[in-house]
Amino acid sequence: MAVLAPLIALVYSVPRLSRWLAQPYYLLSALLSAAFLLVRKLPPLCHGLPTQREDGNPCDFDWVSLPRREVEILMFLSAIVMMKNRRSMFLMTCKPPLYMGPEYIKYFNDKTIDEELERDKRVTWIVEFFANWSNDCQSFAPIYADLSLKYNCTGLNFGKVDVGRYTDVSTRYKVSTSPLTKQLPTLILFQGGKEAMRRPQIDKKGRAVSWTFSEENVIREFNLNELYQRAKKLSKAGDNIPEEQPVASTPTTVSDGENKKDK
Repeated sequence: MAVLAPLIALVYSVPRLSRWLAQPYYLLSALLSAAFLLVRKLPPLCHGLPTQREDGNPCDFDWVSLPRREVEILMFLSAIVMMKNRRSMFLMTCKPPLYMGPEYIKYFNDKTIDEELERDKRVTWIVEFFANWSNDCQSFAPIYADLSLKYNCTGLNFGKVDVGRYTDVSTRYKVSTSPLTKQLPTLILFQGGKEAMRRPQIDKKGRAVSWTFSEENVIREFNLNELYQRAKKLSKAGDNIPEEQPVASTPTTVSDGENKKDK
């Protein structure tokens, strides 16, 4: 049983893992890794490489000339990286590219977020607190953009704020930017200008409770279908604010003085 459980888990995760590895930036990373090994080990190519080995062989890794202490430090750091990032156990990967597709999201800075939340308390806001250096945030970006296209309306808006850039915002809204707390990304629902709920939740030690940022989880946890229908009813009941319908070709809404390329 102890052997079958890992095998069943591996077989179950093969389709998801294959879709993950099939993305262009992971394939490119694999090709670059393979190219490095070929150039370093293939005799016709490696003969032209410089080497400091005592035997003068350029077609081998120069482990001998490294001091023993440096080799120990290198191995220790490699073990730490593998433990902190399980993906590195499968493949050395490139960082996912920034999402630049269509969305109905307003980007806030340290001054505009409070102003916008207090401008009209009838509007419900879902705000993502993110950082560009976070792989989890970049992976969630297309999912969040797709949700904004489906659910954005007059009474239900979507926003984002880069807490890696505006650190005082992370302090005000108690979103830690430390990789150890795993609080990025954080989604907060604001109703009446006040926080109603957030995901992931934070435990007593200040660390995030494990939560999967999938489209299905966000729709279910934040009751997006109910919020959307309620917002539509309010607008039909006499809300004079012109309603905007999500269209995939509509340019991204960006706050004054900022654009997505700055992110």
